[in-house]
Amino acid sequence: MKILIAGLGSIGRRHFRNLITLGEQDLVLYRTHKATLPDDELAGYPVETNLATALKKHQPQAVVVTNPTSLHLEVAIPAAEAGCAVLLEKPIAEDLSRVDELRRAAEKNRHRILVGFQFRYHPTLNKARELIQGGALGKILTVHAHWGEYLPNWHPWEDYRQSYAARADLGGGVIRTLTHPFDYLRYLLGEVEALWSLNGQVSPLELSGVEDVAEIGLKFASGAIGGVHVNYFQRPAVHRLEIVGTEGTLRWGNADGRLTHFWMPESFGGIYPQPQAALETVYQPPEGFERNQLFVAQTAHFLKVAAGESAPICTLEDGIRALELALAATESQSKKKMA
Repeated sequence: MKILIAGLGSIGRRHFRNLITLGEQDLVLYRTHKATLPDDELAGYPVETNLATALKKHQPQAVVVTNPTSLHLEVAIPAAEAGCAVLLEKPIAEDLSRVDELRRAAEKNRHRILVGFQFRYHPTLNKARELIQGGALGKILTVHAHWGEYLPNWHPWEDYRQSYAARADLGGGVIRTLTHPFDYLRYLLGEVEALWSLNGQVSPLELSGVEDVAEIGLKFASGAIGGVHVNYFQRPAVHRLEIVGTEGTLRWGNADGRLTHFWMPESFGGIYPQPQAALETVYQPPEGFERNQLFVAQTAHFLKVAAGESAPICTLEDGIRALELALAATESQSKKKMA
């Protein structure tokens, strides 16, 4: 399958390597040569600097969109209009201004757009979803996701101040950059019907017009209440999730992938004559599991989507909804109201 990769920064290189690992060799690189990584591994692959030329000359069956967020739709829309399947990195865009145009383009590629929320492939998050859907937690009451990272450590080879994550003109900011919880919470718990947020820059990091922290409240259509905390300045980094229901609690940590299910032992009539300690069941990822396996699984799925053998697990509408929530969180504080 001929595949065009648009953008060769860190995530573009990851997709490039994973495609090769999966046996795909017919790759074309569309780039502006602004990446700060060495080009040794890219030697020998055809390079184009004009998208229209790349699409017409090479006629790829699939396009992987990994350039800065603000430029995503400049590639994704023409690619979809050309009939290419599209793997579109998150967030799908910096705003909603061209979303309807992307929707129309998706009709031309038979809705073969997969949005790059790789946590949908996480084995223990999928176990959590299985437990929730199976009623193991009873009625979900509260949920909280906390994700803190130290932005200067992300790409040690480049000046973080010039990265897309630190710049408003490239679609950055901690809410849009760490937007994954908006997607995986919907995947686990269903739709969000209300949102509020406090956000801004509170650290000494040198950012260009974007927030470095956000505290976001969520109300789900199911009635559950929860929140998402994200920041760019936490050391050591942490990414964890807790979901509380009437019959138990789930705790998940991204560092080791461990999911713990706490539950109360059954008793006659559901009444406990005296306090009892919660029991727990621990679920671990498969032996040898590491982060890149999420991306490999995502890429393997994308190849099936591109071949027409599978429907996207994370659809364009999922990507649009995650962006809507991120934008609502960004705007909630300035409008001083719930979105």
